[in-house]
This record gives sequence, C-alpha cells and structure tokens, in this order.
Amino acid sequence: MSRPTTHTLSVLLALCVALGACRKQAAPAPSDDTGAVPKPTELPPLEIKEDTPNLLLTWIDDKGDFHVVQKPGDVPKEGRDQVRVVVTTREEGTGKLVYVSNLNEVTPAGAYRVKTMTRAAWDELGASKRKARLEALAPSAVPAPSESAPSAQPDAANAPKKALASGISATIYGASWCKPCHDTAKYLKQRGVTVVDKDIDENPVAAAEMRQKLERAGRSGSSIPVIDLMGQILVGFSPMALDRAIEAARNAKPL
Repeated sequence: MSRPTTHTLSVLLALCVALGACRKQAAPAPSDDTGAVPKPTELPPLEIKEDTPNLLLTWIDDKGDFHVVQKPGDVPKEGRDQVRVVVTTREEGTGKLVYVSNLNEVTPAGAYRVKTMTRAAWDELGASKRKARLEALAPSAVPAPSESAPSAQPDAANAPKKALASGISATIYGASWCKPCHDTAKYLKQRGVTVVDKDIDENPVAAAEMRQKLERAGRSGSSIPVIDLMGQILVGFSPMALDRAIEAARNAKPL
C-alpha cells in the first residue's frame, strides 16, 4: 500500500478544518435568555356586563370597610371607582393577582373594563381608608377619660357569664383581610360554637355557596361576614344577633 503524498495530507487537513468550521457555525449562538419562565403580571382579559352571572363584587366604603354584592348596579356611587371582581366559576382572580374594575367606565358594547391588580395593592386600598378615618378621630376627636365618669365598658369580672353553646356549629363566609370575619369567629368560639371558616377569595365553591344562601334568604347584596348558624343566615359581626341565633338554635326554633 502506497503512502499518502504530502499533497493528499494537505487536502485532508484542509477538509477537516472546513468541516469543523461548518459545525461551529451550525451550533446555536449563545442566548441571553436564562431559560427562566417569566412570572405573569396580568390576568387573562375579562369584561363584565350588568347581567353577567356568577359575580361577587367587593366595594370599599369611605370608612375602609368591604362590602360584597352580586350585580354592578348594586354598587353605590361612593364605591364604583375601585371594585374587585370575582367570577365564582373561574379560579383566575382569586390568588395573588385580582381583577378590579371601574364601574364608572363603560365600553360602547356596554361592558365594564377590568384590569389586573395585586392582592396586596387591593388590600391597601381599604387599609389606607381605615387609617385615614382613625387619624381623623384621634387624638383630638376622642374625649379623654375622666376619673368621675363611669367606664363605658362593663367590668369583665362582674359581667354575667353566658352558657357555652355546645353542639351548635356555624359556617363563616369571609376573607383573610376581613377583620369583622375574624371577630365573628373569635366570638363564636368563645361561646363554644364549632366554627368552619370559608374564604370566598380563595375558594370559588365557597363563594358560590354563600351567594346561593344569600339568595335563598333574600339577602343578596350583603357584606361579609356571612354566617350560616344552623340554617340561620346572618350578615355582619353583631354579638347581640349571634346570641339570639345561638339561643334559637339551642331551642330548635327560628328567629
């Protein structure tokens, strides 16, 4: 077998270099993309109308309290500029991002535009109003306690103790940001009531349950908390109303 000539070796070497260059060019260029999936900052587009079903609309009054209604027309003028929208048949808008609509703006098609807002920003809307209200009341608006004046609060030691409501249960439909909801749960537990908390923000099924119970009770357009105490539907935190419902449940008769 004859040896390859110098010319043949040179041709082979050049061919290998060329092939290597081709492979290098064919390789994908490095990208600045790190491969991380960007976190979504916008929810899917949503438009609602006056007759859109399965809605829970939360509006904030001037005191910073939250109220829940089911139709845009039920939101009063004072709270229409910032209204949280939950569609009970959808999971979107119940997490860290929420839908918020300005019900004062209507498209030519008769729909209300809806934008995306973080849950923290939405909670801050109510918190800022409550803070402004407290600042307006304190300290000059609050009378200083007088030694001669009787205490407005009864002496806890002398207050009559209420019987524990054993065997009575209640479901509270509320939200994590709702202070009256927490106050209601605390009060009922102190009375010995077994309490089940259901967050209508986190659980669309719970929101639908609440809406159905309100409709059956003729209480649509109510605020939270909504309490189902042994079939009795109450709205808002009222110790007196809760005590009456407990006694009615204990006696097994309606209010």
